[in-house]
Amino acid sequence: MAWKTLDEMDLAGKVALVRVDINVPVENGVVTDATRIVKIVPTVKDILAKGGKPVLLAHFGRPKGKVVPEMSLKPLVPELEKALGCKVTFAEDCIGAPAKKAVAAMQPGEVVLLENTRFHAGEEKNDPELSAAMAALGEVYVNDAFSAAHRAHSSTEGIAHILPSAAGRLMEAELKALEAALGTPVRPVCAVVGGAKVSTKLDLLGNLVSKVDHLVIGGGMANTFLVALEIDVGKSLAERDMADTAKGILAKAELAGCAIHLPVDVVVAREFKAGAENETVANDACPEDAMILDAGPKSVAAIAKVFEESKTLIWNGPLGAFEIAPFDAATNAAAQKAAELTREGKLISVAGGGDTVAALNKAGVAGDFTYISTAGGAFLEWMEGKELPGVAALMQ
Repeated sequence: MAWKTLDEMDLAGKVALVRVDINVPVENGVVTDATRIVKIVPTVKDILAKGGKPVLLAHFGRPKGKVVPEMSLKPLVPELEKALGCKVTFAEDCIGAPAKKAVAAMQPGEVVLLENTRFHAGEEKNDPELSAAMAALGEVYVNDAFSAAHRAHSSTEGIAHILPSAAGRLMEAELKALEAALGTPVRPVCAVVGGAKVSTKLDLLGNLVSKVDHLVIGGGMANTFLVALEIDVGKSLAERDMADTAKGILAKAELAGCAIHLPVDVVVAREFKAGAENETVANDACPEDAMILDAGPKSVAAIAKVFEESKTLIWNGPLGAFEIAPFDAATNAAAQKAAELTREGKLISVAGGGDTVAALNKAGVAGDFTYISTAGGAFLEWMEGKELPGVAALMQ
């Protein structure tokens, strides 16, 4: 890959502008989940160890180019100091006199946190003047925010064209994992795509059928494919107007030699609630007054067999209504099978997307996957085959 890592950068005595994602939940001025803060620690500590001076750039919420006191990054300072084990100085702006003063006063081993980049309207417009004003504060640029890499903003893309740039450790790990999964994967490759609607994942499905050997489709979108095959799905969630689109994807997959796997049996119920009375039937035997809420045990067994035959797995989206038992059974069982094969060294498993991370955590296997991306939109756009501006800017 053409992007540089921290290992290739001379950081001794240099101010490193580090774009991070620390958009964490805060209640009453206190961070309630510090996961994203913990994830930037390796990058910041490596910069400090190389004699660099880390200056953190980050956004918080959606202030839409205005100063919104409730969206200040200042409340994050105590949590950052706790995670990094060093002094963190806060600057009241990300450019101009407050930022310059804080950077000039930095001592070795200290970190500066600049105020919310989105307090400036130019940030989301990728304004060259704002990019230049930010860049003027540092000597090198490190992007460690893959989760914001799908946005061409001043702090994620603009600065990279001005200063010598590198990927931070989190960005590096993400890019390596994604390259291993779709760029130059060990084959056969299997993708699991679930979720409610085909319409939200059209680009994703269209890209994957030309890249993977097996595509497992689950969740509500599987019902749309069943409708496309003229199978009655009763009162199930399905985009019946997308049936022709689903047929097109099936045809494209056949041409590309990609095997599509749909549920062969399904779990149906008359109501969607915890512990609802349910039954398992063949995929073409859903009663008129019932809805499909999960894949059945035969489907899970078939998916497990595909996993066993595969060397690489990419997962985005649950197989059923995983939020409520017993309709989480297929997702849990398939996730546990993938985790088992990964632990045994037989499978490279990469997963991402909000519901996916929640589902894998619920199944208790998140720690067993090769890599789990918490990037959301950026992960999805990467799976769709789109260029991510924040990554492309590093490849100069």
